[in-house]
Amino acid sequence: MRDQEPGSGHTTRRLTTKEAAELLGVKPETVYAYVSRGQLSSRRVPSGRGSTFDAKEVEELARRNRRESGGTSGSGSELSVRTRITFIDKDRYYFRGVDAAELAVRHSYEEVAEWLWTGQLRPGIGFSAPEATVAAARRAVDALPEHTGPTDRLRVAAIAAATADPLRFDLSEEAVLGTARALIPTLVAALPPVRRGHRDTGPLAHRLWARLSGLPSDEASLRTLDTALALLVDHDLAASTLAVRVAASARAHAYAAVSAGLGVLEGPLHGAASGLAHRMLLDVLDRGDAAPVIAEELRAGRRIPGLGHRLYPGEDPRARVLFGLLEEIPRAEPALAAARDIVATTARHTPLHANVDLALAVFTVAGGMPATAGETVFAVSRTAGWIAHALEEYGERPLRMRPSGHYVGPRPPQPLPE
Repeated sequence: MRDQEPGSGHTTRRLTTKEAAELLGVKPETVYAYVSRGQLSSRRVPSGRGSTFDAKEVEELARRNRRESGGTSGSGSELSVRTRITFIDKDRYYFRGVDAAELAVRHSYEEVAEWLWTGQLRPGIGFSAPEATVAAARRAVDALPEHTGPTDRLRVAAIAAATADPLRFDLSEEAVLGTARALIPTLVAALPPVRRGHRDTGPLAHRLWARLSGLPSDEASLRTLDTALALLVDHDLAASTLAVRVAASARAHAYAAVSAGLGVLEGPLHGAASGLAHRMLLDVLDRGDAAPVIAEELRAGRRIPGLGHRLYPGEDPRARVLFGLLEEIPRAEPALAAARDIVATTARHTPLHANVDLALAVFTVAGGMPATAGETVFAVSRTAGWIAHALEEYGERPLRMRPSGHYVGPRPPQPLPE
């Protein structure tokens, strides 16, 4: 369709709603949504039925959408989001271009979190929380039933902390970083301690140990826990991280974005995976042999927890680091031997490497922790990564994380149901 511009001697090509929708890769209704947001201008056709759109304007919007989504199209390809945080390449992963495994070994969890947020290392940085915020979170968590899982406790603590922060809707980088540095220690402090008489001071890993184990801590165990926190802080667009970015795209505040991540994390295919490996390890230790345990898992049609990772064709670098540290903990030897037995037994029919969930399970079994302890470590650690992704998303166009549905139901209009 061509139309002559008023007062000019040239014509411009105009598109129907259907043509504009096809060029943008969206539904016709979405084209009008772009108009309502001021991203497109429209002109009614002389007959009054439908609208037309400037072709150049539509083409520019399509190019802009492709750039902002990192090349995502409506053709069914996987979602791709531009990020400067984590890069995974073969059997290594990087935080802002730096080898993440090496960073975790050499620096504390808090230092790695700061690097992830700001691109700057702050040696000796520690996180603390206002007493009033911690008190609000503890009251909320203490009111939960005794059987409540750790992720539910952390989600309630995050919501309670939000209610205590009247400035939570300030999404500036400085404000969000302040929220992050207070929220993470609040989450830890809100968890009920296993060991009484501890002091909530020192590095975060020291404070978290008292919430995970009734055994006295030792230097090697605390170092392993701190390194695990640093290793797990981010892993590109995992399911929970994507949920956080969707929330941040809608300009939810940092507490709400973290809560979205915690909601997804509780799924058995994500944060709870180490708990499954923990229970399997206990079963192998109880029987003294991995073969019958593996056989039962396979007979039930279940995949063996703690083995293989779709992003790593070879060894999971996070598992490699943790297994090396676990070898320095004498009480971890039985669980380590059971893990080796699981890997060797499974390798008879499929060559799979141990992943970080199995390494985390060895740590939690050796520390006399419950099966849910790995999920707790994962959630506390990943909160820092979620904040990094929320910060990145706050700098993007609002509501860009809004895919279009492909309707496959009955063609309307259908008669009203009787």
